Amino acid sequence: MKRIAFLGLLALLGGLLAFPALGAHEKTELGWEYTEPLEIYFFCGGPPGGTFATVVYNGARAAAEILGDRVRVHYVWSDWNPHKMVSQFQEAVAANPDAICVMGHPGVEALAPFVEEAEAKGIIVTSQNVTLPELEEKFRVNGFGYVGQELYASGYMLGKAAAERAGLKEGDRAMVWGLLREPTRGLRTKGAIDALEEKGVVVDYIEISPEVDADASAGIPIFVGYMQKHPDCKFVITDHGQLTATLPTYLREAGLGPDDVFGAGFDLAPPTLEGIDSGYVDLVHSQQPFLQGFLPIFQVYLTAKYKIAGLHIDTGIGLIDKSNVGPIRALVEKGLAG
Repeated sequence: MKRIAFLGLLALLGGLLAFPALGAHEKTELGWEYTEPLEIYFFCGGPPGGTFATVVYNGARAAAEILGDRVRVHYVWSDWNPHKMVSQFQEAVAANPDAICVMGHPGVEALAPFVEEAEAKGIIVTSQNVTLPELEEKFRVNGFGYVGQELYASGYMLGKAAAERAGLKEGDRAMVWGLLREPTRGLRTKGAIDALEEKGVVVDYIEISPEVDADASAGIPIFVGYMQKHPDCKFVITDHGQLTATLPTYLREAGLGPDDVFGAGFDLAPPTLEGIDSGYVDLVHSQQPFLQGFLPIFQVYLTAKYKIAGLHIDTGIGLIDKSNVGPIRALVEKGLAG
């Protein structure tokens, strides 16, 4: 059913591309009258210029360009700060737009009262990057969908595949640097840990502090200190795109070569490409952030115009290494893939 729904979405997108931009009060062949642009608040997640958030933003911009003057999009930057996202969501609701596309990092409990308020006001809400399952289920008929990876499954996928490629065996030591403190976002970290522990691997877990979350270079002394204390660690997963991009720096600062530690993480960025080329980054999970920008814009538009219910689209299906990075390298460098 998900495949059928997604194919239907693609058919509708193809149909929209056939129509020129409309002026106010013009009638289309599809039978609805266009009056004012759909006012949308779109959450990009990270800071302006951030590698992952920029790809999400570029996807949303591409969708807005296709829709032309049918939509007016306000882009919201949150520095990956869940508390800031909640405040910004409240501000977006107060602005009374037609729709809000929100990152789910704060979790259901933190966002639920304000999503309820938005829905009561007739604002369409949908989500990207981090799931909000209970809210999605409750408001799906009103267009609340999700575009992004299945978090636990993505973490488990990477953990299992990386452990197999690294040849880890029972009793080997691994380090996972993640975000278990975040109620839903942390499921990806948990999936990676579970995959490793199922193989009998000894997992040392380090929580990504807010300081390192905001500036990955702040993690250098933490990583170096860990490696000095645990020289037998030969495997690292960084559950954060910026930390994965910084993994070559961490390893070099610890005095380690590209073959000393198997490095795995999430999300492609130009520095991560360098890590793959140099051998410091061995495996990366790609969740296709361009789609996490592009598809939510169309979700709320199609809900507003055609009463399309919320679609749940899993974008986290790719594992990238030296053998297959070539075809998407140029897109990553242009900020169109990650």
